[in-house]
Amino acid sequence: MEEITLDVQGMTLEKLVAIARQGARVRLSREARRRIAAARDLVDRWVAEEQTIYGVTTGFGALSDQTISASDTRKLQENILKSHSAGVGRPFDEECVRAFMALRLKDLACGHSGIRLETAEALLQLLNAGVTPVVPQQGSVGASGDLAPLAHLGLVLIGKGEVMYEGERIPGHLAMQQCGLKPLVLASAEGLALVNGTQVMTGVGALALVDALRLSRLIDIAASMSLEVLMGSRTEFNPRIHRVRPHHGQIDAAANMDRIVADSEIISSHKDCFRVQDAYTLRCSPQVHGASRDAMAYVRQVIETEMNAATNNPLIFAEEEDFLLGGNFHGQPVALALDFLAIAAAELANISERRVERLVNPKLSGLPAFLVSEGGLNSGFMIAQYTAASLVSENKVLCHPAAVDSIPTSANKEDHVSMGTISARKARDVVHNCEHVVAIELLCAAQALDLFTNRRPGVGTLEAYRVIRETIPHLETDRILADDIAAMEALMADGRILAAVEDAVGPLR
Repeated sequence: MEEITLDVQGMTLEKLVAIARQGARVRLSREARRRIAAARDLVDRWVAEEQTIYGVTTGFGALSDQTISASDTRKLQENILKSHSAGVGRPFDEECVRAFMALRLKDLACGHSGIRLETAEALLQLLNAGVTPVVPQQGSVGASGDLAPLAHLGLVLIGKGEVMYEGERIPGHLAMQQCGLKPLVLASAEGLALVNGTQVMTGVGALALVDALRLSRLIDIAASMSLEVLMGSRTEFNPRIHRVRPHHGQIDAAANMDRIVADSEIISSHKDCFRVQDAYTLRCSPQVHGASRDAMAYVRQVIETEMNAATNNPLIFAEEEDFLLGGNFHGQPVALALDFLAIAAAELANISERRVERLVNPKLSGLPAFLVSEGGLNSGFMIAQYTAASLVSENKVLCHPAAVDSIPTSANKEDHVSMGTISARKARDVVHNCEHVVAIELLCAAQALDLFTNRRPGVGTLEAYRVIRETIPHLETDRILADDIAAMEALMADGRILAAVEDAVGPLR
């Protein structure tokens, strides 16, 4: 397994996935260590000089006018972790927490937080040991950063809270002990350095975006299969159409689908039929898929910028021997982007569900009702379409933007907040719902393709069909469809469908 080096810049979605989902180890670069140590030296000097520094020698938020004595600065840092650990609800899954830990370390690696190197190293050792703090999902308003969830994450460093370790939920001090670490006594500035940032919303959003980007290629495959069995035309993928409306995502989606259905005998068999144009869900699929792709490209730009940002307050500038108070912890850029991601993913589900309806409705498809023989005795994919309809309806509720809401906090000192972590959690849920819907479309399209035994489908369509049928048999009579949907989602997640299609037609854009 590769080792990821955390430096001032250089974090990408791919590196974060390697850490969060594949267990890649992490280390701090030499430059990151130097920058962390330089900023810490300044903090120690300023504390010794009894300078007034927000969160270091003062209280937090609305209590920032309260001066903290030198003897109480350490107690202040422990108190911030304990008091801010006010999260509720189900905990985040372990891959999300690993993303939070990696991104918090990446922020610290910028050298603007004032944390001690030994504290950053302790967090790094926990991450590399596979220790994931138990972090409740609810409680962040997205400014001043993700205070509550990051406080729960930091609790383990002082031997408190709970963690997941080797499949068990255990107290934080036991996890520290099993990793050969002693609970830390936080020094001045460190409690604030651990909680003041946007890493929770960014981590959840980044993993949701990775899944959405994969789905943006899989849905081109699903739509291509549906188009073939619904006797659609390949004309709508002609590059001349898309050159005169040159949105990048639209061009890429059309090119993908054109290659997937290449050499289709099914399409060729009806090129002179009476139909003038296909339904929008087929004809406009490059335009709809492409718009979501372009939205995801924007979200990626925002997320990768945020992953490489310093989001503390105050920010320590060691080179200038200065500190500045600002608002880089405010999650508004991420909140807006992830609200957009939810909408983009929901639209993929919307158009996919409409193709499912065309597949199962004999009046629209000309195929057997609900794609099964002996209709009446067998319901076939009838309720699978219900499920897809339910999911897209749920997505419409989830797509209400979280970022348009703001409730003042901290006695109105923090009077505008982003709600960005809600945006992230909603986006993740919408993407998961979309995965279910596309899995149902693939199931229905493969079932319909079973009927075309005398005509060869497109090059890419055929490979997707073969992979599906290696795992999921034709539905001859009713069986538990939840099992088939889960099996399809596993094929989507492990990359087998995408890999088979790309081996046949080349990398999809």
